[in-house]
Amino acid sequence: MKKEDRREQKKVTYKEARVYLDEMSKYGSVLGLDTIRGLLRELGNPQESLKFIHIAGTNGKGSVLAYTSTILSEAGYRIGRYVSPTVISYLERIQMNGRWISEEEFAELTEKVKEAIARLKAAGENLPTVFETETAIAFLYFRKMNCDFVVLETGLGGELDATNIVKNTVCAVFATISRDHLGVIGNTLEEIAQTKAGIIKNGCAVVSAQQKETVSEILKKRAEASDCSYREADLSRFLVEKEDYHGIRFSYKEYKNLRGSLAGECQIANLATALEVIRTLNALGISVPETAVRKGLEETRWPGRFTFLMEHPVFLVDGAHNEDAAQKLRMSMERYFPGRRLILILGVFKDKEYEKIASILCPLAQQVYTVDLPNVERTLPAEKLAECAKKYCRQTAAAGRIEDAVEKAMKAAERAGQRTADSEASAADGEPVILACGSLSYLGDVIRLVEKSYGTRTRGTGKEEK
Repeated sequence: MKKEDRREQKKVTYKEARVYLDEMSKYGSVLGLDTIRGLLRELGNPQESLKFIHIAGTNGKGSVLAYTSTILSEAGYRIGRYVSPTVISYLERIQMNGRWISEEEFAELTEKVKEAIARLKAAGENLPTVFETETAIAFLYFRKMNCDFVVLETGLGGELDATNIVKNTVCAVFATISRDHLGVIGNTLEEIAQTKAGIIKNGCAVVSAQQKETVSEILKKRAEASDCSYREADLSRFLVEKEDYHGIRFSYKEYKNLRGSLAGECQIANLATALEVIRTLNALGISVPETAVRKGLEETRWPGRFTFLMEHPVFLVDGAHNEDAAQKLRMSMERYFPGRRLILILGVFKDKEYEKIASILCPLAQQVYTVDLPNVERTLPAEKLAECAKKYCRQTAAAGRIEDAVEKAMKAAERAGQRTADSEASAADGEPVILACGSLSYLGDVIRLVEKSYGTRTRGTGKEEK
């Protein structure tokens, strides 16, 4: 045997794995299950040994996932999480009990999937998209970690989403469904709901947020046709006892005096939905004691969703990227900060309803700074977004770079605070609030910048595997 043949083959590094996946991302995405079915077959179908809580929806599915998975972890189960998009780190998308997959494990599993794709290519088979590849990596990891359950968030839609390759769905969950991705997964709310309802599997339990009547009817009919039980959150049974931008103290049905660690108008629906999931699991014989519910809600962290960063000035980030989310964000700002000056940092994708988002949020602001997003191909240029925002807030400027927008917003807040002190105006009227919102894709950069330069009080951004 030649010396070079005996030499151990060089392993793929994390950086090389990311370069490989970044190259794949240039080819876009394709809805359908045939390709990922072939890839997973080549990998030994790791998903078939796992049980899933599968979550679809337009707004709130990430928060429902965070509550549900944290509660189940507190109950002693080994819980996998698969989420997208990520905010702090690429590694966030694959977690076990709240800890991110390590760089070494990610590289090792990417190498396995890369080898499988090479075999498919040699056989003339269709090659997977980057999301399908990432999904396969996640399933391999969750099987390796012997997860009791995987809480799985759909990528786009439901029926033809790559995550819908799974069969062992214990519970299909629906966060709030509204109009988004028009023309991709449907042209009307009803068509979108039908597509998302595709995650329902025969005999699984179905849990939904409180929906518009037409959406509820679609989900109920699909559940009935698939011989599934159906529960829907009842917001009339949700009692808010105390609420501010640090969280919500509330009661829901038999659960009394709980504390949710996430704030925002949308969290009421998300909390009720997550608790209905837990009630359903208990009914199925999957034991989740109230102590785990209580501690899980308090320990839940979900960066980028009405996340509080610092107190003076108050600095928040929120990934409101469509009309429904923007409306709920506006309601939260008006509820928690009535009469306060708002400095807005805004960045959105060009394929989103940016005119509606601007019309909802920009009238609240005294100053708006628009930014370009890291995804150059999808970003709405800061200059074009500024032109739109100026219709609703005259003091609008295209900052362009995220760093410049954060610096300008902090300086504007400092000047406003100083004017308040000099004029002896009330703190409520004078101390400004900074809100960075729009796409989730740039909020991680905002969080890191604020943390590095201003000493943020971030309220949990996930736990990285050491």
